[in-house]
Amino acid sequence: MAGTEDEGSYGATAQAAIRRPRSWWGRKGTAAKVEAYTRISFQFFPVIQLLTALFSLAPVPARSALPVAGAVLVHTVAGFRLTGQALDWAAGRRAQPRRLLGAYATWSFVGAALSALVLVKLPSEPPDTYYTACAGTFVLFLAFGCGLCVLVLPRNRQSLVAVLVATFGGWALGSLLLPAPAAAALALSTLFSSGGLTLASRFSVWLLHAVYELDEARHTRARLAVAEERLRFGRDLHDVLGRNLSVIALKSELAVQLARRERPEAVEQMAEVQRIAQESQREVREVVRGYREADLFTELLGAQGVLSAAGITCTVTGTPTGLPRRVQAALAWVVREAVTNVLRHGNAAHCRIALTVPPENRPGDRPAVAELTVENDGVPSPSASPDGATGGHGLAGLRRGSPPSGDAGGRARRRQRVPRGGAGTRTGPGRAGAAGVPRPAEPGRQEQE
Repeated sequence: MAGTEDEGSYGATAQAAIRRPRSWWGRKGTAAKVEAYTRISFQFFPVIQLLTALFSLAPVPARSALPVAGAVLVHTVAGFRLTGQALDWAAGRRAQPRRLLGAYATWSFVGAALSALVLVKLPSEPPDTYYTACAGTFVLFLAFGCGLCVLVLPRNRQSLVAVLVATFGGWALGSLLLPAPAAAALALSTLFSSGGLTLASRFSVWLLHAVYELDEARHTRARLAVAEERLRFGRDLHDVLGRNLSVIALKSELAVQLARRERPEAVEQMAEVQRIAQESQREVREVVRGYREADLFTELLGAQGVLSAAGITCTVTGTPTGLPRRVQAALAWVVREAVTNVLRHGNAAHCRIALTVPPENRPGDRPAVAELTVENDGVPSPSASPDGATGGHGLAGLRRGSPPSGDAGGRARRRQRVPRGGAGTRTGPGRAGAAGVPRPAEPGRQEQE
């Protein structure tokens, strides 16, 4: 029995360990994923250099290979550190690591000189394996040194200068320690290798900047849309209240003057003030009601446009033709809140919005019910959220006391059912949910799966 419990706990731990990387990756946004992919890719550059150098030094005796292998190991560790600091600088999180850049570039030439000196220059009659190992390590030092150094250079012209410095520096260094044909061959190999790595580095940094700029532009567009909506609402309130408040101020002042003179017209003026105030109150309620009410057809088009702009494939089926205005308003708010949850919680790639509108005259006693279903993937697990929450508060305003959205295999489904006749929904201060959202009078009609 104890063995069974141990096996069960081990299996649960293993499953949690398998799910953890996916949860870590799923919690990241698009820009963070691109940065993580770029960072991991560049961290492999020093590893590739180390493995290739050790493979080249394998036929060489340990007495000659150990100094070069030690230099490669130091160069690899410095490359790891330079890569991390360079990408942090490219993302704007730290200052340019100039000292580490200078030390890494200097060690690149030192390592290349050490490999040529130990493997070819010092031995009296080095075998062919020594020349092969020297060529491999010599080019690796200069090519990877140039490819990682350009991550810290802000301009493309500086990257081109770095490639030329690595090429001609390698040729000059090889001319001092190696025969002229070997030095020329190493310089040509350094040119092609460093040029390819430099091109890959510059393109990766440019792509990272472009992704971050697009992500910032998306957030800026969302903030501007909110600000524009606030300005529109403010203009509507100003147009409604500005004139009436001016009239109320003038008539109140007139009533005060008439009351001081004990004129009976003061009562008439105050009655007029009361009428204008009540009219203003009614107009403000109409403005707020119009601000809160939503059109289902407009919300469906807007949801598809917003999700497409965010890189989420959105499929909309069904049309709200024939639905009463109150039913459309209730379902429109469900669409708006559900799309907000898709954008803010999780990292969806696909979203499906399905609207089912039954015919108005159905056989039998059951009333016709309009059904709206919003389904998306990319839902994080409950453990991915610090407080264990998996959803926002928008749908909670539509149905108080309802459980959060379910998560089955990273997918979420939200379903809203409203009687087609509109009897199940009301709008107004007494029956509205959070933020004035109309909600069904029958909670059992609304489901979240």
